[in-house]
Amino acid sequence: MSVSVFDLFSIGIGPSSSHTVGPMRAAGRFVAQLAEEALLDQATRVSAQLFGSLGATGHGHGSYDAVIWGLEGEDPETVDTAAGRLRSAEVRRTGRLRVLGRHEIDFDPDTDLVLHRRRALPFHPNGMTCTAYLGDRVLLERTYYSIGGGFVLEDDGSGQPTLRPDPTPVPHPFRTAAQLLEQCRASGLSVSGVMLANECARRPEADVRAGLLEIWAVMAGCVRAGSAAHGVLPGGLKVRRRAAELYDRLLVEAEPVATGDVLLPPGPVDPLSALDWVSLWALAVNEENASGGRVVTAPTNGAAGIIPAVLHYAVRFVPGTDDDGIVRFLLAAGAIGAVYQQTASISGAEVGCQGEVGTACSMAAAALTEIMGGTIEQVENAAEIGMEHHLGLTCDPVGGLVQIPCIERNAVGSVKAITAARLALRGDGRHTVSLDKVIKTMMETGADMKVKYKETSRGGLAVNIVEC
Repeated sequence: MSVSVFDLFSIGIGPSSSHTVGPMRAAGRFVAQLAEEALLDQATRVSAQLFGSLGATGHGHGSYDAVIWGLEGEDPETVDTAAGRLRSAEVRRTGRLRVLGRHEIDFDPDTDLVLHRRRALPFHPNGMTCTAYLGDRVLLERTYYSIGGGFVLEDDGSGQPTLRPDPTPVPHPFRTAAQLLEQCRASGLSVSGVMLANECARRPEADVRAGLLEIWAVMAGCVRAGSAAHGVLPGGLKVRRRAAELYDRLLVEAEPVATGDVLLPPGPVDPLSALDWVSLWALAVNEENASGGRVVTAPTNGAAGIIPAVLHYAVRFVPGTDDDGIVRFLLAAGAIGAVYQQTASISGAEVGCQGEVGTACSMAAAALTEIMGGTIEQVENAAEIGMEHHLGLTCDPVGGLVQIPCIERNAVGSVKAITAARLALRGDGRHTVSLDKVIKTMMETGADMKVKYKETSRGGLAVNIVEC
């Protein structure tokens, strides 16, 4: 297994894991290599070119600022986005960049940071080339691909760069869902148990549990922040934030129950009011993401609201969902996410939103099924249902912003995850289409999908919204 749960759930910034976090990490990796090769002090100029989907929607996705922050040595997990925006504005105004925060050079954003709207690199739609110069001489040049979820690959010249496998041997390696089930049957462990055992090959179990609870704390904090913020989202579409208003309206119906850091409703009077809370939790996260706030990729930023919303649902409505249940939920979700990451794609620019919201729904459905007592077969079935009914979903962000239809899509995907789990739990795990088959179908559907429907803002709602 080359993918850790902490790779899939990483703390970063909005609005996009592939268009904001990925380019920031790529730029940071480039200047770090420049320093490692003792070339930093010689550099008189640094440039970055963004291709394909990165170039087409980079302005709306915050790629511009993210690259500047990465070149200056900032990290997505710790960057102060408010101060960062002021700093990137200063770079534009002064034409001076502090590479790695210490080596100051001239930097003209018009020529040194270019977003190519109609040019793409061959391997992946999210391509990016960084170059450092001494005068007119190239000191170092590297090409990177942001493949979704904040994962970044460096072009190694092979034409098919891959994620570098973690060399740490794990007791239960798996790549496909079938292999995951085989490991569960052979060991007698649950899906989360297999994932925990593999994580413990890398770090002590106490650290694994503490790390996952910290991820949950950030998710819960994102819900709190989104549930309190009013106003309009940035970007020019003037999309009104709705989570806080919805939260206030739900409180009118009943006082919330205070449980730690989680915003929780009391027992519902309306039998479907629980779904209103699920929608609230998803909207809160994705409005925070759209505003450039601190979020957890789950497995991407565009789909970051689904797993927190369904986990909030579990904490409130599934009896016995304590810290151990939260850990098991995230481990089970991570195991399913690892299958997608190793055998398919979670990049909207490559396969459409079916690879983002569809994957998140699949992960959440599987995780909820496990903590509700499902068998490993029911867990796999829930994951399959979650993806099957997202097949063909396009990625057509209006204005290149992660707002319409992305925010509402997370609320709907959260409800679908709960439905998928309940359907699986009412069955016996036997079903016709396996998770591996539906993942293969998702990839084939993505390959057949026209480029204009894959995060380029050149098709679908992105072009038809002006007619409404």
